[in-house]
Amino acid sequence: MTTRTEGIDSAEPSGDGSARGIVITGGGTGIGRATARAFAERGDRVLVVGRTEATLAETAGGHPGITPLVADVTAPDAPDRIVGTALDVLGRLDVLVNNAAAMGYRPLAALDRAEAERQLHTNLLAPVLLTRAALEPLARRSGTVVNIGSSGAIGLRSWPDNGLYGAAKSALDFLTRTWAVELAPRGIRVVGLAPGVTDTAGHGGPGRSGAGPEYAAFLEEIAHRTPSGRVGRPEEMAWWIVQLTRPEAAYANGTVVPVDGGLSLT
Repeated sequence: MTTRTEGIDSAEPSGDGSARGIVITGGGTGIGRATARAFAERGDRVLVVGRTEATLAETAGGHPGITPLVADVTAPDAPDRIVGTALDVLGRLDVLVNNAAAMGYRPLAALDRAEAERQLHTNLLAPVLLTRAALEPLARRSGTVVNIGSSGAIGLRSWPDNGLYGAAKSALDFLTRTWAVELAPRGIRVVGLAPGVTDTAGHGGPGRSGAGPEYAAFLEEIAHRTPSGRVGRPEEMAWWIVQLTRPEAAYANGTVVPVDGGLSLT
């Protein structure tokens, strides 16, 4: 499903006097949803990509600048379809936010091929292929790629039972640095955000283990371990993503910003 939007003439001007075109994967819930709304509230036009029509519709509800696109980012035709739809609906592509992710807590001994492929395709291969497909339109706009990693995968930390997810996010951070150098001559910036634990329950997301007692206990445990004394909120992560794409941030390139209340420093 692709839904065109109307009523965007009042959009806040971008650097060239017109609303920017934004693509956000994993835009149906949590950080993706909050980010889509934050861009739309600035006057940008946003294509949110996800697998579930109902959650995408909730993201777009009340925000005429947001267009939903139901698509699986791991599908072979997804990169061309997403970029083509963005150019058709938005007319341009200024910002690509690689936010879609798949997590699965399993130790190595219990990891099967299907689960390994699911995580690697979603967390690593999909951003690689989508970014490649978006290079030409991004170059035309001196665009920005924002890769969403995880603060749990930075530095020398380990992540027992979630190693494959962490490894993919570490690889995405490495690609952020590498692409920043490769793509700078084309006018494309590449930056990353490494969110800490973020409470998505009640914010358009199911949370790590759903919104039940286990999830609440997990959030409480992390809050006690975090120097700031709490976990993050999707709107806070969205603020950072938007700021990293602003013209004033143009000198930031290859940077991965951890936003986790200081937890990764402990």
